[in-house]
Amino acid sequence: MRSRLASALAVVVALVAVACGQESGTLIVYSGRGENLIAPLLDDFTDATGIQVAVKYAGSAELALLIDEEGERTPADVFISQSPGAMGFLADGGLLQGIDQAQLDLVDAAFRNADGLWIGLSGRVRVLVYNTTLVDPADLPSSIFDLTDASYRGQLGLAPANGSFQDFVTAMREIHGDDVAASWLEGMAANQPTPYATNTAIVQAVGRGEVAMGLVNHYYNLRAQAEDPSVPSQNHHFADGDVGGILIATVLGVLAASDNDEAVARFVEFMLGDGAQAFYSGETFEYPLALGATPSVVLPPLAGYATYDFDSLGGGLERTKELIDASGLENP
Repeated sequence: MRSRLASALAVVVALVAVACGQESGTLIVYSGRGENLIAPLLDDFTDATGIQVAVKYAGSAELALLIDEEGERTPADVFISQSPGAMGFLADGGLLQGIDQAQLDLVDAAFRNADGLWIGLSGRVRVLVYNTTLVDPADLPSSIFDLTDASYRGQLGLAPANGSFQDFVTAMREIHGDDVAASWLEGMAANQPTPYATNTAIVQAVGRGEVAMGLVNHYYNLRAQAEDPSVPSQNHHFADGDVGGILIATVLGVLAASDNDEAVARFVEFMLGDGAQAFYSGETFEYPLALGATPSVVLPPLAGYATYDFDSLGGGLERTKELIDASGLENP
């Protein structure tokens, strides 16, 4: 795995080389997913194709804003976003180009942009992680809306500034309307949840018994259990169709400014190929989204999750942030 310093230097070297016309075959990737989740795949891609990759890591929203600022001057060829919302922001701004239809057809239509501007790579389901020594399974809620009940006061961990939480709230707004979403956020704030910066921090806090339960993506607790099978935490899935159990996709888009067509096409195919999809399934415990890819045996069948329009997340993200800020939910 590359160190952060080595990766940063690689970006600088590659950008200079491309600007000088010395290394036009280099693929420039902006990644909103962490280095531990992407670097092994980029290394495998280079080994398989001989195409060098320079990568810039940062938060998905941060990178989307950077690309928006760079506009036609962006050196990036590809953007990998943890959040469909950040990718939708770029799509709304006309900063993405269409992906070849043959590649789009590698993924179910539910997990790609209707205009072919981005495509899903992997998916994670929202769940309620809980401490098995502190919580009786009989007391777990069937719906996300049950968590505003006073019986859950002080028991929950939340990450209000996290992109997945914000995408979930945006989906709630689309499915149930702004009034319902605002009321839920206010009810959650009234129940005095403990704020955390990340899903990982919530899972760790639940495992320690610091909080009884927390809203996270499913794979964080699966990783914790793989590292320490004795950790007293389990994932609780909400009832089928409940917005608390939505699936959120990691998505890939090609920047409109890129003319690195061959390298980009080979990269998209690689990320949806058997090796990369098996990495998501076996190493990160996410759901692979390429058609025909096999999920890990530790994952429940991917069925019953709430459906919503991924494309709506881009334009709705700012309004979601406004509702979260107005609700009284605290950030860590």
